[in-house]
Amino acid sequence: MLSSYSREALKKVSTATLTTVLFKRGLRNVFIQGVFLLNRNAPPMVGEAYTLRYIPAREDVDLLGAFEGRGHPQREAIEACPSGHVLMMDARRDASAATGGDILMTRLQVRGVAGVVTDGGLRDSQTIEKLPWPAYCGARSAPLNLVRHHAIDSQVPIGCGGVPVYPGDVMVGDQEGVVVIPANIAEEVAKEAAAQTVFEDWVEERVKEGRSIFGLYPPSPETKAEFEAWKKNAAKNTPKG
Repeated sequence: MLSSYSREALKKVSTATLTTVLFKRGLRNVFIQGVFLLNRNAPPMVGEAYTLRYIPAREDVDLLGAFEGRGHPQREAIEACPSGHVLMMDARRDASAATGGDILMTRLQVRGVAGVVTDGGLRDSQTIEKLPWPAYCGARSAPLNLVRHHAIDSQVPIGCGGVPVYPGDVMVGDQEGVVVIPANIAEEVAKEAAAQTVFEDWVEERVKEGRSIFGLYPPSPETKAEFEAWKKNAAKNTPKG
């Protein structure tokens, strides 16, 4: 379970910074490809992955009656995804049909789910994009999921946008996209990314002042010493309490 400190820290760092922090640990394939944020004003997304996997639909199985009663994996996942988690959907990068619509997305939001990411489509997107809630998809797509997708199981390892996602991995989303952080290193990544963000914000201010990037980014020993002095002075002048 992600600590409350790390959860809040990750809401304040960019996916760009996170990809660099993860690259330092040898992880290159962590940014979900081919998805976009429907509501550009949605809050940052942070939460553990709850996974749902689709396989191709088959005409004799995927009929409207499949949604009746209990037991349909998609509907079960909507009701089972825990508050604070992110519903991650593997639609094989096929966005020619939806993997959910506005009623299901609203249900997730009301239940406290942190967001949704699908490399398939979402229907009723004009309504979903008005929710103050992060929903990422591969395309706006009106056809219902039964046209192309058969929800088969949940809480198994999946591939979303070409990236492996395991249940419990930490998902972070901003306006640029979504990053996957392996669960076992999420705490240390959050701490380093928060520190890196402070440094990069400081660097950006120096660039705005006219400084060259050489020796500044990446920092020379002199720049590192300058930054550390700035941090100490900033901490000294920060009101306590």
